[in-house]
Amino acid sequence: MSVQERKARERAERERLIVAAARELAEQRGWDAVTTRRLAERIEYSQPVLYSHFRGKREITGAVALEGATDLAAAVRAAADAANSPRGRVAALARAYLDFAAHHPAVYDALFQLDGGLAYAQEDTPQPLKDAFAALLESLGEVAGDGVEPGLFTETFWASLHGLATLTRAGRLPPEHTQQRMELLVDRLATL
Repeated sequence: MSVQERKARERAERERLIVAAARELAEQRGWDAVTTRRLAERIEYSQPVLYSHFRGKREITGAVALEGATDLAAAVRAAADAANSPRGRVAALARAYLDFAAHHPAVYDALFQLDGGLAYAQEDTPQPLKDAFAALLESLGEVAGDGVEPGLFTETFWASLHGLATLTRAGRLPPEHTQQRMELLVDRLATL
């Protein structure tokens, strides 16, 4: 292994460490607690080392969002793949999405609420974000209904799931009815 290869591997490992520490700190104490000083202390590197990888909190948030998009796509695909009917796939997808939002609130915020400097629904959208949308489209496209563009349907279904996740988490919707809301969404929007 060359010196350059070793340095590149070490640099990538430090970036993973920074992102993991930011994600963990945000999940434990919220995004306001994520500072370069705290991250430097957690990973036992100096703040200038952090800045050699990321220009600041915004880029760190974006890195957490990209990692979260990969995790969300995997969760949605795994849930949908385990189901054996179109309706079952849509219901499993919806449940996996809402569970991800509930169990990873800081990552969910990084993905959809905070400015991580990422482009969404554009040509330069990072691949992990495209993959997360594709994971939804794979199951939702088949139930969009005749004459409905699958991408547009997927955006609408996703927006509905996002609304349920966000409003429930904010205490604006009682959590005890989450399952019924999800079933209503699946029944009304998905042509099965």
